Amino acid sequence: MRGCAAGCIALSFGLAIAAARAEQALPQVTIDAPAEARPKPPRRHVPEATARHGQAIPAPTPGASSSTAAPSASATPDAMSAPQHQAASSRVITGAEINALPFMRPGETLEAAPGLVVTQHSGEGKANQYFLRGFNLDHGTDLAITVDGMPVNMPTHGHGQGYADVNFLIPELISTMTVRKGPYFADVGDFGSAGALGIEYLRAMPKNLAEVTVGSFGYRRLLGAASTRVGDGTWLAAFEANTYNGPWDVPDNVRKLNGVLRYSQGTATDGFSLTGMAYSNRWTSTDQVAQRAIDQNLIGRYGSLDPTDGGTSSRYSLSGRFAKSSDLGQTDINAYVIRSSLQLYNNFTYFLDDPVNGDQFNQHDRRTVLGLNGTQRFDYRFAGLPVETRVGLQTRSDTINVGLNKTYQRDWLSTVRADDVSEQSLGLWTDTTVRWTDWLRTTAGVRQDFFTGRVISDTPANSGNASAAMTSPKAGIVLGPWVGTEFYGNAGTGLHSNDIRGATITVDPNTGDPVNRVPLLVRSKGAELGIRNKSIPGLTTSLAVFVLDFDSELLFVGDAGTTEPSRPSRRVGVEWTNQYRPLSWLGVDLDVAYTRARFTDIDPAGDFIPGAPAWVASAGITLGEQRGWFGALKGRYFGPRPLIEDDSVHSLSSLIFNARAGYRFDNGVRVQLDVLNLFNAKTNQIEYYYLSRLPGEPLGGVNDRHVHPVEPLAVRLTLAGTF
Repeated sequence: MRGCAAGCIALSFGLAIAAARAEQALPQVTIDAPAEARPKPPRRHVPEATARHGQAIPAPTPGASSSTAAPSASATPDAMSAPQHQAASSRVITGAEINALPFMRPGETLEAAPGLVVTQHSGEGKANQYFLRGFNLDHGTDLAITVDGMPVNMPTHGHGQGYADVNFLIPELISTMTVRKGPYFADVGDFGSAGALGIEYLRAMPKNLAEVTVGSFGYRRLLGAASTRVGDGTWLAAFEANTYNGPWDVPDNVRKLNGVLRYSQGTATDGFSLTGMAYSNRWTSTDQVAQRAIDQNLIGRYGSLDPTDGGTSSRYSLSGRFAKSSDLGQTDINAYVIRSSLQLYNNFTYFLDDPVNGDQFNQHDRRTVLGLNGTQRFDYRFAGLPVETRVGLQTRSDTINVGLNKTYQRDWLSTVRADDVSEQSLGLWTDTTVRWTDWLRTTAGVRQDFFTGRVISDTPANSGNASAAMTSPKAGIVLGPWVGTEFYGNAGTGLHSNDIRGATITVDPNTGDPVNRVPLLVRSKGAELGIRNKSIPGLTTSLAVFVLDFDSELLFVGDAGTTEPSRPSRRVGVEWTNQYRPLSWLGVDLDVAYTRARFTDIDPAGDFIPGAPAWVASAGITLGEQRGWFGALKGRYFGPRPLIEDDSVHSLSSLIFNARAGYRFDNGVRVQLDVLNLFNAKTNQIEYYYLSRLPGEPLGGVNDRHVHPVEPLAVRLTLAGTF
């Protein structure tokens, strides 16, 4: 199977080159779905103002800030198989749309992706908690996130597999975010089974920006972003400083510094860029607390059961991108190096394991990531039909120092385990899109992934090597358009990797008892049917029905330092998304998603998947032109989730509204007021159900809901100027 996949990729590459050369004398045709096929000149230099994913730049979203009202081109060339046209659930969202709506924290900008919920349960420096398509994705597993082509997800991470921290994101720099869901795309590999978000930064600021924000609970933010032409290129620089205490009895005391420096020449389809990023953060966190501690008035709603929890985090990166268009098609290459670190202190069970010192533990992760991605697209005609073939390579290498320690008020007590890990992955992929008629196009692809690595553990029995490979075929079909309507069908297989320490482990580092190893790779299988309609002027509506199976939801439990095999599962769901722009100054969005998530094996414990959301919905309205008054209102509903397998314990649901009002002056000054949690909803960001022990309770502990409250009503006032 492995050889077959590699052979298929090589054969596809060879046929594409041969066919492209043979057809060079023929007129080249580029298809921009869903429009009908039409001849175009060969793609060469595409002006940055008009090239993005094969679409004209949309008008700025009403109410968007002037700093993001004119997004620049992203790195994806126009193509008949542009991601937003391959599935009913795929979409490209502009930075103007993202920044038009108010949000509490940087991670919530990702909620622009329909059906995605982003929460926080442990301080403003820790990675967010993600929920999508009936998954509690923890801190990122099965949601692949990239920023400027660099992966955010971290394998074999100290706090959890696929850990994806986007606190370094500067929302005002976002050009586009490409949203794709399901394992149907050949260029998406590890962690992408539930969904993939591709975020691209601006190559140049439309206007230079200076901005200051002050708000409730000690919120302060200073932002400066500017770009200038120097010779044949453009320099872009941005700097952000942020402090925040939050409503907690023990202040978060967030201290964040963030910066971006970029040099670019040419355009996203014919040019290059070199980008440096630097991010540093430290904080104190109020983790989820036992509900009984609140009910018994041991602490208040915003109280802490361990005031020394918190951490420090940093991320530094250097990346380069090169793109070249020609008569044959498009070449895209990017390379990167990332240096990241995390020191995290948590205490989730209080005095259950250690009645004297408490159960606080420290997780640390320091790593260097090297990576290279390359894609060659060939546009040609075969047997008179317009065809596009893409061939790609994705490779990364992580050198990791990772460990778990028992601590008391951040002082070291003992080491549970410490490991030096070297992990590498290689993905080879290809897909071919053919437009058979004006109303029919198909895409077929295959991906071959190779993973290997070595663990050197302080417990020699847990050291070792592990490797695995997996082949993933993909297919899609698009019918239409008829009366502004297209029909989509997609199917494919994917994967997620497990923590490589779980693939080499033999003994529990806490007890010394034998434990079973888990596979390095886990298979996923999915399919989707959908429809997208644009027959009503200004309205785009889509409906998608999907199914997604996992052979096993195996996870490495970073909190305990051991592996915990889970069970096979199935998720069946439906998503309905709508974007309506009836007037230049008015925009309305409505997204509703329902998923039925169940384990598929038989177990007396039950078949409900803990933490899996069923209902998720959001609605937003934006008002205003580029000058004068503007405003926005967004509501997000997050339905109740089962907390244990028999569904006898539920989380609360939440309905939270954020609002914005402001005025843009002719001289470029903007005044803006955001009101977060407008109706002061008293609900929770996150809930879990597990065993813990408070002082004085039985040594065996008590099962209870553990909650992290939603922040109360807060206001933030922004004064900004563009020049």
